[in-house]
Amino acid sequence: MSDVPSVTPIRAAARQRRPGDGLRGLSSWASVIAAICLLPMLAVAIAALSGGTDTISHLMDTVLPRYAGTTATLVILVAAGTFALGVGAAWLVTMTRFPGVRFFEITLVLPLAFPAYVLAYAYTHVLDHPGIVQSTLRDLTGWGPRDYWFPEVRSLGGAAAMLVLVLYPYVYLLARAAFLQQSATTFLAARALGASAWAAFFRISLPLARPAIAGGVLLAVMETIADFGTVAYFGVQTFATGIYTSWFTLADRAGAAQLALCLLSFALLLAMLERAQRGRAKYHDTARRQQPMEAAALQGPRAILAIILCGIPVLFGAVLPIVVLLSMGLGSEQNLLSPRYLGFIQNSVTLAATAAVVTVGAAILVGFYQRARPGRRSQAAAYVARLGYAVPGGVIAVGLMVPFALFDNTLDAWMRSTFDISTGLLITGSIWLLVMAYMVRFLAAAMGAYEGGQAMVPVNMDAAARSLGQSAMGTLRRVHLPILAPSLLTALLIVFVDVMKELPATLIMRPFNYDTLAVQAYRLASDERLEGAAVPSLVIVAIGLLPVILICRQVGRQR
Repeated sequence: MSDVPSVTPIRAAARQRRPGDGLRGLSSWASVIAAICLLPMLAVAIAALSGGTDTISHLMDTVLPRYAGTTATLVILVAAGTFALGVGAAWLVTMTRFPGVRFFEITLVLPLAFPAYVLAYAYTHVLDHPGIVQSTLRDLTGWGPRDYWFPEVRSLGGAAAMLVLVLYPYVYLLARAAFLQQSATTFLAARALGASAWAAFFRISLPLARPAIAGGVLLAVMETIADFGTVAYFGVQTFATGIYTSWFTLADRAGAAQLALCLLSFALLLAMLERAQRGRAKYHDTARRQQPMEAAALQGPRAILAIILCGIPVLFGAVLPIVVLLSMGLGSEQNLLSPRYLGFIQNSVTLAATAAVVTVGAAILVGFYQRARPGRRSQAAAYVARLGYAVPGGVIAVGLMVPFALFDNTLDAWMRSTFDISTGLLITGSIWLLVMAYMVRFLAAAMGAYEGGQAMVPVNMDAAARSLGQSAMGTLRRVHLPILAPSLLTALLIVFVDVMKELPATLIMRPFNYDTLAVQAYRLASDERLEGAAVPSLVIVAIGLLPVILICRQVGRQR
């Protein structure tokens, strides 16, 4: 007999270590997830194009110019406001030192926990005609209702102010990170050449941070076009409110689809701009030899002014709304412990928890497939999966309702004609279709958190696991997931809170008589029962503080 050992075990082990082993199932799952994310966009486009020219002509002659003009104006106002607040606050807490700067570094992030529509309820209660501000003004002066002018909170400007207060932290976080990474060399060179501090800021520091700032502003703008609760409550007619009105009030499915297509086109344009800006940001050189910027100490009036400027967004974006909501909630007749409210809480938590698990699971599959098999197919799947963050919830709702309603109605008609059995609506109006909409909307946020942790796992760990006989899924289960547990927890929290706050998709797609805290708050506010709306709003804010606390802890470690 030959002394040469059998090669069969060696070949079997080699087959186990092949790079493609175990990736077919992963590839299929990633493709399915990408197809689900692409479905609402394709469905909206097909439904809009099949609606005929009469509908779009009617829209162009009636509401389309108004929707486009109002949405564009709102976008410009929010972009300018978030830029001013976010960049100004980031520069002050990063490049200067004054009493309380460490406090403001963290608290400037707090408004991120608030949905804009919650701020709208709080400030309407305070600033509207029967509110405490105008009532006190009339009591002190003796004026009548027509004897003075007061800014109208229920207006386009009021909606822009609410959105600016809750969205500026996007710009603040990215701008602060960019300022921290800058070297003092170029800034000091500009000062040595005679430029003032302001001139050096506008000519040197601001252009260097431009990609990060532009990315933050674009994120705020995309959240603005997706907002429904604020503009609907203030009576501001944008594309988001137009879609809801066409779908429910007018029962015009074709009109809703064509309006959704217009909004989708604008959102995808913004997504491409944000991707381009993010791509440019990576070219900035942050070599170790660079000299860190030395913070300037502010004293006297300058320190007081810095405290005021940093305190204004914290006061009006977090502190005052919490105080107002608490006072409104205590004066309401809503009982959080009643069976009705416990049902709202249970529905909200069930939806949010289910959507968080499904969304993070999808992010793991797509993200790990992109790492394990880099190439055009995996990159395309990841790119399509990220598009959902740029698509408003109302557009996703219309895009999913159209094809699945068609499927349900076709199946029901066939079952009736063949077996004389009615199947009803199997998918449309179900919790799982709503969870699918949440996954499409928030998959990008989950992938961002997952990929941030995945980048910390060295590639040689994958190679070591494969050399020891682990399949791709075994490597994911036994190596990646234990290491990525903190990142996965962060992703779960982010998606959980985003689903708790989400309103337009929930309003359109929720099952019959299945209300959430967000829906209850919107309904009470629509009925002008603002004190009652404060109670579910406070619960949403309290839950929203969880990921914000995590972000605050991360901000505190950045120095």
